[in-house]
Amino acid sequence: MFISFVYRYVYAAVTAPMPKIAGVVKLDLSQLEADNSNCTVASRLYGLGCYGGEPFFVSREPDNPEAGEYDGYLVTYVHNENTGESRFLVMDAKSPDLDIIANVKLPGRVPYGFHGLFMPESDLKKL
Repeated sequence: MFISFVYRYVYAAVTAPMPKIAGVVKLDLSQLEADNSNCTVASRLYGLGCYGGEPFFVSREPDNPEAGEYDGYLVTYVHNENTGESRFLVMDAKSPDLDIIANVKLPGRVPYGFHGLFMPESDLKKL
């Protein structure tokens, strides 16, 4: 029994060293059903001394019910402890390397543990 929808893909944080998030992996849960112990289908590490927040999936077409659950973007922020710089990353969720398609320097430090939320412009206008 499911309380929600059944999803095939899960995005999870790579915590190394604990509790810092050093990267993200994309897991294909259908591979678990096939008795495949390795269900990692995509991954990205942020680099030496770089740690981020929780990854958040944003659909490429949020109003299209036929769009694939993997068709979109993975967004997060990453802080470089060596340079003190923080960046907002947008990754292609379809890519096996979670290719970075946008990398925006942030004007200040984003603390670890900050949670993300994506809202379309139409929802913001309702506020």
